[in-house]
Parts: sequence; C-alpha cells; structure tokens
Amino acid sequence: MYLFLLALHSLVRWFVLASLLFAIYRSYRGWLLKKPFTKLDERVRWITATIAHIQLVFGLWLYFISPIVNYFLHNFKDAVHNRQIRFFGMEHITMMLTGIILITIGSAKAKRKTTDIEKFKTMAIWFTIALLVVLSSIPWSFSPLISRPLFRSF
Repeated sequence: MYLFLLALHSLVRWFVLASLLFAIYRSYRGWLLKKPFTKLDERVRWITATIAHIQLVFGLWLYFISPIVNYFLHNFKDAVHNRQIRFFGMEHITMMLTGIILITIGSAKAKRKTTDIEKFKTMAIWFTIALLVVLSSIPWSFSPLISRPLFRSF
C-alpha cells in the first residue's frame, strides 16, 4: 500500500504543477490583456484547486503511513538533525500545506471578486506565490539537499 501510494503521490504532483502553471498563464493573460473571465477560466480555477486538494489527501495519507515519518515522530531528538528525515517529517508537509492553503485562498477570493480583472489578478498573485512555495519543497531529482526520482513506478 505504501509504495503504491508513494507512486501515486509522485504522479499526481505533475498534474498539480501542470494545472497550476496553466491557471497562472490564464490569469496573467487575462489580467494583463484585460480579457473576459470565461467559463474556461472558472473551470481552470476549480480544477487547479481540486487537483491540489486530491494531492493533499494522498500526501496526508502517505504522511501517516510513511516509515520515514514514523521514525521522525518517534525519534524526534535524533531525527531532527538528519536532513532527509527532517525534510519529510516536518519541512515538506509544512510547505506543501502552506502551498495548498494559498491555492485555496486564491481560488476562494477569485471566485468572490466582482470584476474579471480582479478575478484574474487575485488568481495570478495567490497561485504564483503558491507555485513558488510548492516548487521549493518538491524533492527534485537534481536537488543537492534532498533527492527523489522524478517518476516512481507502480
């Protein structure tokens, strides 16, 4: 179960990133070019937030069954000094929760704005900040600090 969920979580991150990048593109395009906020834009906003929340569920589930996190929680004094264990036990979950919260707030605020420009601007700002937070906390394969494969097999 753990390995399957780990592979699924790894796969869904690409959907999160793709939808977030597309939503940001649509937001800046609409904001800067003063485009109307269409049903497609509304759908992109909703899909981006939904995919992020699905990833959150997988991530939390993974967090509670992970042997790395289990070790971190039961050996905190020692584990907090180990970069890889601390990353997954504390840093990754904190930053990703922050990213999801930013996406959720941005989506909710944009939904409630009355003008198209305000909707696009709100999405652009909140989603861009969320993207930066998320990108900083993904264990990229090229990272010198913490490295995991870009794709995991099922």
